[in-house]
Amino acid sequence: MDTSKAGSAVVPRAAALLRALSDSDADGATTSSLARAVGLPRATAHRLLTSLSEEGLVDRTPGGLWVLGPELYILGSIAASRYDIATTAVDILRELARSTGESAFLSARRGDETVVLAAEEGTFPLRSHVLHPGKRLPLGIASAGLVLLAHLPDAEIERYLQRADLEGEWGEGHSTTGIKQRIAETRVHGYSVNPALLVEGSWGIGAAVFDRAGRPEWALSLNGVQTRFSATRRPQLGEALLRAAHDLTKRVR
Repeated sequence: MDTSKAGSAVVPRAAALLRALSDSDADGATTSSLARAVGLPRATAHRLLTSLSEEGLVDRTPGGLWVLGPELYILGSIAASRYDIATTAVDILRELARSTGESAFLSARRGDETVVLAAEEGTFPLRSHVLHPGKRLPLGIASAGLVLLAHLPDAEIERYLQRADLEGEWGEGHSTTGIKQRIAETRVHGYSVNPALLVEGSWGIGAAVFDRAGRPEWALSLNGVQTRFSATRRPQLGEALLRAAHDLTKRVR
């Protein structure tokens, strides 16, 4: 193999392992589970994780599980001064959770994915535990990914749907036809609705937050059990989200 090509493949593989680790259980993940998550042979994943460990980017618990390392905390603290929208949105998330009783989330677009940056638990005793900080999902999946996709230009949406196999990975509810229909509905209402397509009984509503150039880069969402998202209550939740997203957009700008 061309050594230059082999070397260039290391960075995306290492990055994929770090993303998978950030999306894993808080207690850590095994080498085998991380290898499966990124589609690498176990030996390759172990070699990369060991190298990352030597740099302090990952660490290993006494029980042999991999966790994110201390060097990432230092790097993240430095980057936070430029990218920390989560701090800006703390009071907005808290008020959303308080006023609606549902769990509120802030997600960011990262390429073809969304990643949950922050969460605020709702006061209603029954909750859906689908999302958590670090959770990554493709655009078009869950309410945050759907609302961000819906606010992209049509040509960009078409290119994404052509290269993404959402139905194959996430089930028939995420067919191209179904997603386009939900995009159209989102554009009418301004907010997106995920009617338990990700996990049975778990509903979500999302609203987009825009950067200075008017691009949809973040999303606020509410997530909860199906009984809390009735046809009469959804517009109320949607309006609350749109107001909050508008306020956060003004802060970002």
